[in-house]
This record gives sequence, structure tokens and C-alpha cells, in this order.
Amino acid sequence: MFNNKIRELKEKGSLYLKIKVKTNVAKSGFCKMLIDSGIIKVNIAAVPEKGKANRELIKLLVGEFKVDKDKIEIISGKSSRLKLVKIIK
Repeated sequence: MFNNKIRELKEKGSLYLKIKVKTNVAKSGFCKMLIDSGIIKVNIAAVPEKGKANRELIKLLVGEFKVDKDKIEIISGKSSRLKLVKIIK
């Protein structure tokens, strides 16, 4: 799903992702990428309180992009379903 984004991260050294999160679902995982808007839809099993959902999102991104968790930052939307995330190589 993210082959182009992984390639972009390797070439440019950093990457910005627009992510729409749905929390409190049965299983965490990536749903789909909306091509027209560039938004990635993600399901998160954690509840959206005390940063639990944000930590779960970062954990998913670490697994997908194979970077350390300190290389991922939620730039905006920490308390919103729509987030802007920066990933550094």
C-alpha cells in the first residue's frame, strides 16, 4: 500500500502524511488511501484518551516505514481524527 511513500521517504529524507483515524475498533490497521485527497484512513483499536490512540498510530507507522518511533511526529491533530504526521528517515 505504501510502496510509493516508502520510496519517497528514502529519496527525500522526510515525508508528510495526512491521516484520518477511526478509533475504538476491533483491530488496528491501514484501510485505504484516498487518491484524490491523499488522506490515509487508519483504524485504531485503542480508545482516544490520554494519547493511547496516537501511540498506537505511531506504532503502526513504525512497523510500516521501518523507522524508530522518535522519527515520527504528529505535527497537528493530536486531539483530532484528522492528523498531519511527519516521518524522518
